[in-house]
Amino acid sequence: MTIVLRLRVAAPTALKHLAASAAAAIGCAFLVFGLWYPFPYGELAGGRGLFLLIVGVDVVCGPLLTLIVYDRRKPRAELLRDIGIVVLIQLAALVYGVAAAAQARPVFLAFEGNRFRVVCAPDIETENLARAPEALRRPGLGGPRLIGARLARPDDADFPESIKLSLGGVPPAFRPERWVEYDVQRQDVVRAIQPLSTLRRKHPSRQADIDAAVRQAGLAEDRLGFLPLVSKRRDDWVAFVDRESAVPVAYLPLDGW
Repeated sequence: MTIVLRLRVAAPTALKHLAASAAAAIGCAFLVFGLWYPFPYGELAGGRGLFLLIVGVDVVCGPLLTLIVYDRRKPRAELLRDIGIVVLIQLAALVYGVAAAAQARPVFLAFEGNRFRVVCAPDIETENLARAPEALRRPGLGGPRLIGARLARPDDADFPESIKLSLGGVPPAFRPERWVEYDVQRQDVVRAIQPLSTLRRKHPSRQADIDAAVRQAGLAEDRLGFLPLVSKRRDDWVAFVDRESAVPVAYLPLDGW
């Protein structure tokens, strides 16, 4: 049997493998992007790129290997063994991709004085988790949760150390001892909100994008304000916030500083 003929015979099996691989990848993508990285966290947090790379390679290489190893002249047991090895390699890669996305997932959206900060699992000082409020010590595997981050005050005993940590890239939102329930700071959020007119003046060429975010929020513009939205990777987003509930309701890649 020539190589061309063998590949032609193997093609239907490889296509079925491709369909099954794509279905598994789509199911995992719903978990990753629907729960752990809903918009805008896919842009603001790490992990998404690695997941897409691993799954993309996995979906392509699995069926390709099936196309190569499939040969109907092989004994049935040998053929099943070869395809089984390919499937096991694929599953291992898929599990690794999901695990990598889980390890890098955003767990909190923290209000931090005059901004919202995305807190990913690797950002957290895990050795200090016991110093967090009990309800916040186990972030879990759900989506990002709103919390507050208490800023250091000059009369705090650890004020100099806190400033040092912040300057060193460990802001209050990354430190469990600074976490508080969001309700504790809800009024502080309302006081910190800036009017959308300020954002419009800063970005006169982005009026259409701002209008689209207002429509997405589903609220009257005078009920909305904004705060800068930052992460370890990005500092050029804004969160549109409902002035009544103090809850972010829309997001836009726009410099809010």
